[in-house]
Amino acid sequence: MIFDATVDGRTVRVEVQPGRGGRYTVSLDGAPLEVEVAGATGSLASLLVGAESHEVGLEARPGGFIVLLPGETVSVDLAAAARGAAAPLLRAHGEARLTSPMPGRVIRVLSAAGEDVDAGQGLVVIEAMKMENEIRAPRAGRVLEMVVREGQAVEAGALLAVVG
Repeated sequence: MIFDATVDGRTVRVEVQPGRGGRYTVSLDGAPLEVEVAGATGSLASLLVGAESHEVGLEARPGGFIVLLPGETVSVDLAAAARGAAAPLLRAHGEARLTSPMPGRVIRVLSAAGEDVDAGQGLVVIEAMKMENEIRAPRAGRVLEMVVREGQAVEAGALLAVVG
């Protein structure tokens, strides 16, 4: 998953590559960091970044998150394109198969098979690493198949929906 995050007026390109057992490679402007989610309860998480442990809290807000650190609160804004999380290439015709950009859990299904959708309309919301990622229709069309249901765990690359 690749997105742009703005913190204190500075925009950073963030790429998250899932690993195994709660481990991730997170690149900030191309500089890789190994991150392990050691424990997560509610909106709190214990992160191991390299050899350093960090206790963090996350609060979702419109357009991004508030990150709560010991003694510091940081506002993180996500660009609209980032929240579309890895939309497939646009196709003028034929089927568009939407797949999960990361492992996670489906927390909302926003459309059903047979519904007409607009380009950019949200179809499925996946939660991963305490972040909600909305998967959007790559173009206007009809949902031919909604493969997932709320509460379902999905792996990276799993088929979520088909738009025609």
